[in-house]
Order: sequence, then structure tokens, then C-alpha cells
Amino acid sequence: MTGRMLVALDLDGTVVLEDESFSPGVEAAVRRTVEAGHIVTIATGRSWEATSYILHRLAILPEYVVCSNGAAILSRDPNQQTGYARHTTETFDATAVLTLLREQLPDANYLAELADGTRLYTQYVDDWGLERETARQVELEEMMGIEVARIVVVSPEHSEGDFLELVDQIGLQQVSYAVGWTAWLDIAPKGVDKGTALEQVRQWQGIDPADVVVIGDGRNDIGMFQWAASHGGRAFAMGQAPPEVVEVSTDITGTVQEGGVAEALDLLLARAATS
Repeated sequence: MTGRMLVALDLDGTVVLEDESFSPGVEAAVRRTVEAGHIVTIATGRSWEATSYILHRLAILPEYVVCSNGAAILSRDPNQQTGYARHTTETFDATAVLTLLREQLPDANYLAELADGTRLYTQYVDDWGLERETARQVELEEMMGIEVARIVVVSPEHSEGDFLELVDQIGLQQVSYAVGWTAWLDIAPKGVDKGTALEQVRQWQGIDPADVVVIGDGRNDIGMFQWAASHGGRAFAMGQAPPEVVEVSTDITGTVQEGGVAEALDLLLARAATS
């Protein structure tokens, strides 16, 4: 890496802990990276509504932010209340997927994110940030027959292993998907992930592929890890990442509790200073 870096950070389990507090040292490390002339942005599975306040707490204003596992790219817009507007959104008709899932998980909680950021949900889930005006409760049928950017499925009585087995059984070839740490399934349009969105951002920003850095901890980060590594960039797996995430990384850093992001960023800045 010899040029200006594009650094993309996952949020949950990477930048923030379960209580939404920051991983140790991350704020200062991000500030040092930006002051050194590099771009630091976010690439998260969260909706923009659940991302914007963390971006502002980090005190960064990247030109583009990737949300919804790559289905939504936000661009800076001072005319908007949050400072950003939707730039690019990928959508798909989730009818077939929801029909399959309902047969297997009739009691699960479902959320659909629409192209404009509106979220439809069947049951309240704390982690979804549903207090905002853009969310409303509906029957599952209302999510069918419309274009959505993302589907989220949460089934508390099932384990992570149960979900992995279920996905393998029913097959979801027509979409992109990732199973979370708990019984959490994230579904995006086919061929869309954080890496596909970041490739667009990289091109728009004129960053060399070898100067891309991504840091994450979950299965929904595998796409962006493979993208970065295949083009000569760096992909840092957090210390608590599962084996399949570590396998496609180029580097391993500390856990989120240990301040793994700060450790990785300071390593990169130190190497840049001596190159």
C-alpha cells in the first residue's frame, strides 16, 4: 500500500460492542487515519437509520457509506437532516424467499427494508431500531409482491447452527444471504454484498484496489473480504470472527473488546509512515 487508503469498517462486533459503546481506542484511531489523509467509511448490514448516529459519533463525513449489506449506498448531501441521501439501492422481489421461510419458520420475526428506507416488520425486535417514523408493523403477506432491499429473519428459539442447517436445506440460490452470530438471517438481492457496493465506492473515489482495507467480524463480511483480498488489498478479521471469516482474511487483529480496529489502523499508519 503506497497511496491514499479507502478503509471500510463493519459496525457490530467491529466498531461497536453489544451495548453500542465503541471498541477501545476506535475513535482516536479513526481520527488519526482521517488526519493522515485516508478515507474511513462504514460498510454495515444495518439500515441507514441505524447507522447514521454512529457515523456522526465517530465524527467522520465520508463521501459514501454502505448499508444494508451492500444493497444501499448513501452519499453526502448537506440538504438532508442526517447529511446523507440514498445514492444507489438494489432491490428484489422477496415473495419466493418469504414463502419458503414461512413454511420452515412460521413463528419467526421478519423485517423488510424498502428502497426508500421504510421498514416493515411483523414483530418488534429491540435490535431493529423500530422507534423511528420509517418503520411500521404489518402482516407478513404485505412484504410479498413488492421490491425490497433487504429481508431480516430472527427466530430466538433457534440457534446459529439451526439457521445454517436450514439455509442448507431449503436453498437460497436466488438471493445473497448471511447468517449472523445468533439466529439471524440477512437476505439481499442476488450478487449483492458489501464488496460489490465497495467496488463502486472505490471507483467513484479513484482509489487503487491495492489501497483498500476492510475490517469486520461476521459472515456478512466474507464478500468484502474476498473482494479486497483478490485485488491486493487488506482484509482484517476481528479476533472473535468465526473460522470461515478468518479463512478469507489477509490479517487477524484483536477482538472488539480488545480494540482490534484501533490495533489494525495503527499498524497500517505505522507501515505507511515507513514506506
